[in-house]
Amino acid sequence: MAVATAEGVVDALRRAGEDGTPVRFRGGGTKLGWAANRGEVPVEISMAGLDRILEHNVGDLTAVLEAGVPLARAQAAFAEADQMLSIDPPDGGATVGGIVAAGDSGPLRSRYGGVRDLVVGIKVALSDGTVARAGGKVIKNVAGYDLAKLFAGSLGTLGAILEVTVRLHPLPPATATAAGGTRDRAVLGRAVSKLSHAPLEHMGLDVRWGGGDGAVLARFGGAAAREQAEAAARMLANEGVEAQVVEDDDAIWRVQREGQRSPRWAVARISARQTDLPAVFAATDRLGGRLAGRAPLGLCWVKLEDRSPQEADAAIDELRRDYMVTVLDAPPDLGADHWGRLDPGARELMRRVRERFDPAGVCNPGAAP
Repeated sequence: MAVATAEGVVDALRRAGEDGTPVRFRGGGTKLGWAANRGEVPVEISMAGLDRILEHNVGDLTAVLEAGVPLARAQAAFAEADQMLSIDPPDGGATVGGIVAAGDSGPLRSRYGGVRDLVVGIKVALSDGTVARAGGKVIKNVAGYDLAKLFAGSLGTLGAILEVTVRLHPLPPATATAAGGTRDRAVLGRAVSKLSHAPLEHMGLDVRWGGGDGAVLARFGGAAAREQAEAAARMLANEGVEAQVVEDDDAIWRVQREGQRSPRWAVARISARQTDLPAVFAATDRLGGRLAGRAPLGLCWVKLEDRSPQEADAAIDELRRDYMVTVLDAPPDLGADHWGRLDPGARELMRRVRERFDPAGVCNPGAAP
């Protein structure tokens, strides 16, 4: 169902709530292969018509966007004022509202935080026909309940995001990346730990691992980007990681972001600690996967390539014995669900929150924990 206005979304969702009809909200359609979105729903509301940049407050470094604005178009508009929205998940046509609802992120998360840290205001529609707002247009606004943090990562289970107010950051005039490689898991773990605690202002500090081979990527921006990248490369070399500086580095980071997605294979997101990284590398090798991760956060995406759904299920079960794992991309026959192991108290709290916001239980019920 395509709608052209926020009022149309509100009306369609209200009717679904009254009828008890399950509904899903669709932005760019880039997350439809996720485990949380498996299964058919009778009504799918497209947010593509809500595609306006309502405000760009250059002096305040904020913007107000409708949910269906493609991230790439928003970034192009902000770049004209030498600004950026500091989220960079794998794009593929993703919309701002979909990225917030999925809690999606990319390498910039290590420096600027996740989407929940960048949304300062939100407008949502609920299944009883209510329209709610929270936050405001300035970064330090604290008015109202923080709906933005609640809806970030809610996977469309609470209601429809209609618009968001986001904080922006200056766009660096230049970037440079220190890139190093090693086949030693322990060496890579020590190197990224050393670099993450160094007095260098990176824009992203990522790792790769797969097939017994690893890499570290540290990106810097601004007038001193090359100098900081050179300092990082020297530090990596001192830790036993052969490194070089790359100034034309967009392609490197595009490939890194693409490591978080797969149109064919299961992708598991692991929440660990930075000190766990060598063990996560070992598990990735043991399971035949390929890893991309945010080194300072211990947050990793493991792509289980060339594995049948049954083999991928077994691998995910093994990972869940040691780590908090959510399943993102999922082949049709994969048995593992999105959430996996949850503390019973946390699961009950999530159920009660969902019941309060969507008492009809119609909003993307397949994604509910």
